[in-house]
Amino acid sequence: MNQRRLYRTIESFALQQFKTEKDLLKHVLNEIVKSEDILLKGGRLWQYEPSTESYRLIHQIGQIERLESGYRIQIARYPMFQHLTEQRSIIANETDKYLRKKGIVKYSATGIGDRMPYRNGTVYQYILAFNSDFIDQDLLPNLNVISLAVTSVLRSKRIEQKARLLEQDIDKAREIQLGILPDPFLHFYFYDIYGISVPDRIVGGDFFDYLFSDEVKDRLMIVVGDAASKGFRAAAQALYVVGALRMGIAHQTKTAALMSGINKIVNRSFSEEQFVSMFYAELTDGAKGLLLYANAGHNSPMVYHVQDKSIELLEPTGLILGPFPRGNYRVESTMLKKGDVAVIYTDGITEAVRSDGMPYGEQHLAENIQKYAAKGAKEICKSLIEDVELFAEGAEYSDDRTIVVIKRVS
Repeated sequence: MNQRRLYRTIESFALQQFKTEKDLLKHVLNEIVKSEDILLKGGRLWQYEPSTESYRLIHQIGQIERLESGYRIQIARYPMFQHLTEQRSIIANETDKYLRKKGIVKYSATGIGDRMPYRNGTVYQYILAFNSDFIDQDLLPNLNVISLAVTSVLRSKRIEQKARLLEQDIDKAREIQLGILPDPFLHFYFYDIYGISVPDRIVGGDFFDYLFSDEVKDRLMIVVGDAASKGFRAAAQALYVVGALRMGIAHQTKTAALMSGINKIVNRSFSEEQFVSMFYAELTDGAKGLLLYANAGHNSPMVYHVQDKSIELLEPTGLILGPFPRGNYRVESTMLKKGDVAVIYTDGITEAVRSDGMPYGEQHLAENIQKYAAKGAKEICKSLIEDVELFAEGAEYSDDRTIVVIKRVS
């Protein structure tokens, strides 16, 4: 499952109000296990108790053997609990005799919430353990995203309980954000490019930019990104990332190294749930229409090829920026022929929902790209944005919406 979509799916499980933090976590665990997209058979929620230096079972659900209510595992006899603070998620063979008697031979677990002091180290406040038909290393990326998403939900709810976040100096923040957005239209050799970004609030976390190296004017870089946080924090993060990109491009850094460097900067500068998904594209003056790209966990841009009326997806070539400092980023390529259209967008487009809860979706977007492909880049971009806004009119949920269209015109 797409990392960004999985994160947003977990977030959506916590939209309603809950009396207690445990009620929230129980509900989220229930929804994760019931989700047909995530493919988990069952789950357990464990809470750290400092007074007993143990984890206590507080909830279990799914097609799993029921454990004794309130069962505790002493951390001193279960060192994997401490390993979680280093690795976030683990897959391991079960060592607890009681759990083995219950048929649990292998398990997967991920830490969520704050890290709490335990002797000379720390442990997670909560642990989610899951059962699946396929417990192997391929499950770890999804567990990591679940950990990030649930931890983010917890922190957000705690902030909401204390007070609503006061966004000071909003006008100045909006001015700063507008300052990082380029003029929407750009003509570059064989291409017309047009971008639109519509924030959900006065300021938002979506951004796009057109970048040139001071030394090389026949090479255009186009970036579209989405900061996971909201409001002023997201706008500040977007400004920070764009500044780092401009600096890297000014020094003519290779694309893979540039993406890796941005990833490490975001990791050092922001909390783990303040990640960024980003798509980076590069065009040159070459007549063959080569488009180089790197996709850091972002929605897959769509390329409409007019010759065979097909849609090509530019899938992720690396992880989202921030939480995983050792992430690597491949550079891939595609070709744009005359009349071809590339559409780079953020998830506020495809995840826009109608008043009845129906999502706009990738298929709807692909159909409209084909429908409007004969128009110019500006008209395509505006038509797509207008169609999404009309579709989502009256809906309660909304998000920042950004589209950049690249059309080869000659």
